[in-house]
Amino acid sequence: MPFPTSKTKNKGTRLRALAVSAAAACLAAAVTGCAGADTTLPSSARTRPGATSQATRYGAVDCREVKCIALTFDAGPSENSARLLDVLKEKQVPATFFLLGKRHIEKYPELVRRMAAEGHEVASHTWDHKILTQITPEEIREELRRPNDEIERLTGRRPTLMRPPQGRTDKTVHEISRELGLAEVLWTVTAKDYATTDSALIRRRVLAQADRDGIILLHDLYDGTVPAVPGIIDALKERGFVFVTVPQLLAPGEAVPGEVYR
Repeated sequence: MPFPTSKTKNKGTRLRALAVSAAAACLAAAVTGCAGADTTLPSSARTRPGATSQATRYGAVDCREVKCIALTFDAGPSENSARLLDVLKEKQVPATFFLLGKRHIEKYPELVRRMAAEGHEVASHTWDHKILTQITPEEIREELRRPNDEIERLTGRRPTLMRPPQGRTDKTVHEISRELGLAEVLWTVTAKDYATTDSALIRRRVLAQADRDGIILLHDLYDGTVPAVPGIIDALKERGFVFVTVPQLLAPGEAVPGEVYR
């Protein structure tokens, strides 16, 4: 699939500017996001009382026994998503997609359906990428409710996960997420692909940070990202990693609404 048109690139430029601004504000937390809340590790989620009751829900992968890692993509769907889905299908790798509503789900509903149909986890990155800690509680509800409604309409399944824009969250966001049945998912690996088109650099950054139970943050709307993905997958498989969705990473535990995971 061709890379972005000028209109899509303008959107990418806007998001790149937002991300660069976030990086400056959150320099000390550049790898794991800007949340000030306590976070739950995947290994902790897997060992909670009662977790074994869900042991077979997410298939044969058991991250208590194998070295798992989750590949996640923010801010799609985009013109690059079909190409990315082709790569993931060829490599037999599941991913978790945190989707934007406005100008994304609205524009590419067929890609949302394809993501779900091909076994990927479809989640929310809000409707319009508003910073949730800077808006009113009612605006937070709207930012989270609208993409959930659209994803459920398209796929038949309501999201249970969301990623706050720029990783910014607080007590109010947790409470509203709990009310809406959403857990928050941050990350442990970032390639800062919003700041470079160098696919080789994106690959090196991911590989340098990757570890067991890692959550990789990438954005498929940027020019350098999708070309980096095959090399990332191949190199991590060679290291013995097994790719899983975020729910698989937490299984046999499950994400609890209102909690933050990374």
